[in-house]
Amino acid sequence: MKKVVALVVFMTAGSSLFAQSWSDKFQIGVKGGANFATVAGDDFDSPDSRTSFYAGLVAEAPLTETLSLQPEVFYSGQGFDLNDNANGADAEYQIDYIQVPVLLKVYLVDGLNIQAGPQFGFKVNEEVDFQPTNDDGDIDTDAVRDFDFQLTSGLEYKFAESFFIQARYTYGFSELIKDTDVHNSYFSAGIGYMF
Repeated sequence: MKKVVALVVFMTAGSSLFAQSWSDKFQIGVKGGANFATVAGDDFDSPDSRTSFYAGLVAEAPLTETLSLQPEVFYSGQGFDLNDNANGADAEYQIDYIQVPVLLKVYLVDGLNIQAGPQFGFKVNEEVDFQPTNDDGDIDTDAVRDFDFQLTSGLEYKFAESFFIQARYTYGFSELIKDTDVHNSYFSAGIGYMF
């Protein structure tokens, strides 16, 4: 009985020390950058990419010295461009999301890390803009599903545990439109700061 009590006390003290040492390194920050988004799949003829932005919040919870869990939430402008060179007409299909990735982050060397994990996209806006440079010409649509399950992965470098730069690729596994082989696909690059 004494051995069991001693083991429980030892495990509790050990986990408390572990939690305390790593909780000091928990960080919250902000991030933002550019998206280069399009769609992929057999049912759509490779449209041009839409250049937009993303911005939001990020947190990092270290699990070990080289491994962290990184949840995020951010606004992400996605979609694609349609260019009709014959008629001189341009249109931008805007599909904007609130993205919630939960990433596993592995530090390879000091500051340099790779990250990957699932991402959950919640559609907040969908419209076709026939005059992307003006405020006129927007047509609201509702063809795209409200939820998109995605996988994202990327590379990041963190300077002095605060400022960071990152690049990612994200692919949507959900059908963008029901019964069609069309999926979100985009690259992003940006910067951020951990407090």
